[in-house]
Amino acid sequence: YSSNNFAFKPLCQEVVVALPMALFATVGFAVFTAVGSDLVGPRDPEHSSSAFVHLFEWSWADVAAECEQWLGPKGFTGVQISPPNEHMAGDPWWTRYQPVTYRLISRSGDELAFIDMVQRCRAVGVGIYADAVINHVAAGNGTSIAGSSYGGRSTPIFSPSDMHHFESDTSGNCFVSNYSNKWNVQYCDLLGLPDLCTACSHVQNTVAGFLNHMGEIGVAGFRFDAAQHQDAGELAQLLSKVEPHLWKFGEVTESTDPQDMHAVTPSMYTSIMDVTDFGYGSFVGQHVKVSEVGKLMSDFSWPSMMSGENAVVFVDNHDTQRGGAALTHRNQTLYQLATVFMLAHPFGFPKVMSSYYYETYDQGPPSVPVHNNGDLQCGDGKPWVCEHRWTPVANMVSWRRSAGGANISVLHFDPQSGDSSVAFCRGVSACVAFNQQTASWTLTFQVPLIDGHYCDVMQSDDPWSCPTVVVAGGIVALEVPSESVVAFHVGRMRVVETV
Repeated sequence: YSSNNFAFKPLCQEVVVALPMALFATVGFAVFTAVGSDLVGPRDPEHSSSAFVHLFEWSWADVAAECEQWLGPKGFTGVQISPPNEHMAGDPWWTRYQPVTYRLISRSGDELAFIDMVQRCRAVGVGIYADAVINHVAAGNGTSIAGSSYGGRSTPIFSPSDMHHFESDTSGNCFVSNYSNKWNVQYCDLLGLPDLCTACSHVQNTVAGFLNHMGEIGVAGFRFDAAQHQDAGELAQLLSKVEPHLWKFGEVTESTDPQDMHAVTPSMYTSIMDVTDFGYGSFVGQHVKVSEVGKLMSDFSWPSMMSGENAVVFVDNHDTQRGGAALTHRNQTLYQLATVFMLAHPFGFPKVMSSYYYETYDQGPPSVPVHNNGDLQCGDGKPWVCEHRWTPVANMVSWRRSAGGANISVLHFDPQSGDSSVAFCRGVSACVAFNQQTASWTLTFQVPLIDGHYCDVMQSDDPWSCPTVVVAGGIVALEVPSESVVAFHVGRMRVVETV
């Protein structure tokens, strides 16, 4: 935690993987285990939701309103925003990732709107994580969104000598072309974008000034775009000049193809920041696509798996949803189930994606605000997807808050369903059941929650009208529809009226 109370960094959350069968006891046709404390390791002592959302290409005014009206009340820890710096002009979403200066003026708003957003979100307990593009500057020649000129490997704040370049020739540089070569990845130009000299003092001081300015405004942390294209040692030196309490995570990919192994790996960065785990979304998405949600619990591992203490996990992000993701919002039923699983499982720091509808890869954001004079522009027939507002996704954030840092305490399989169903609890506060069978799944199992009436938050979190889950004598009986989830927790008890 930081002094501003918003820079949440998840603590170590060990996970149970392929539990030994000697630990299991049989109850009816199902199998469950109560996991002992010797297996779970240290856990976060605070009941934080430990989930954040990426409001991709939202304006600062819309982010501020969303913090107040939805994210704060639902318990989200933070918001990843689009890059706030001055960038090249143009409609495509990727123009945001081509910086011209570090002035806080962008398609999302100016500095005054940025300050207003940060303050309003902080006031309701939601931190802002700014997407920091500090590996490179805008390519080519042109004019920024604010009228600044750039070109010839030069911008108003950097000269060609501040870039990596050919020996004795600042007018050009090599191109990133070989991910098995660390030097090529980190000292050549990515996609023709002039590559900043991260080791150079002027670059370090300028970037650190940009980051610290946002820290002074009150942001809670940063996502570092293209972090793998910066040497970890040089990046650490730069970050030593930045307020240390700000949470940081970097974009680092890793190949699992033995014919195309990357020279740069996430483990190179975990001493200075948390890191994106791109393998997680593929692992979860692929299993859910083939109705193997149960296998996610019986074989929780993938080739690029890193420590949950350092991993930022997601089902998809703004890059992978445009190519490569196993699931996106276009597969709503399965994507929703996968996202709920991510929020239920204790591994990593989960990021929920919030998108807009698009037809082409380059297509920029809608021209209509999300909060359009009181008319919310989300969902079918509207231009913004707003996955974070889907009822099961939004309500799982408070479920995760109730679970806190607790690990898996009860794990329940149905051998008759193969890998298509699973139920589990975390600690003594939260339980969930997933069903991907073609028919409803009826199950009865022991839970560690106190007896009482709970909301099935997959349907509603209104304590006066939500569908009820009853725990009696430590036993719960559930009926989970096909391709659905039932989830309940101590933070949302059903109000039972007595006569």
